[in-house]
Amino acid sequence: MSSRVATGRVTAAQATGAAAEDAAARFLEQRGLEIVARNYRTRLGEIDLVARDGATLVFVEVRMRSSDRFGGGAESIGWRKRSRVEAAARQYLARLRREPACRFDVVTLDGGIPVWLKGAFEAREVESPSYASQWHLTQMNADEHR
Repeated sequence: MSSRVATGRVTAAQATGAAAEDAAARFLEQRGLEIVARNYRTRLGEIDLVARDGATLVFVEVRMRSSDRFGGGAESIGWRKRSRVEAAARQYLARLRREPACRFDVVTLDGGIPVWLKGAFEAREVESPSYASQWHLTQMNADEHR
């Protein structure tokens, strides 16, 4: 999804989202975290904020709800959103020389009040054999059928 409508203007919802991300970044900075990236986007997903908490790299999802009529911000993070955040985090980590300790946090701004959920979720392990392993299995299967 594009961050701008076809006219190039920012919608009210996008402006509200950007303001929520700014408020969350200030909130985390006041608590000692260093913001190292904002709106890290890949074709697989987006991370609102990337921060450092000491030696730990923190991927932060920011959620704001003006009303709890359909649940709060934390409840709005379903498995699809988590999967997109995890995929973007994997791509972010692939750019680094060494993979640091990582954490997935959520900052909700329900009613404008920031709530920090440290370690809100963990990345699921993805089983993906290396290219060499896949090649080896392919060769074994080919040999069996000769």
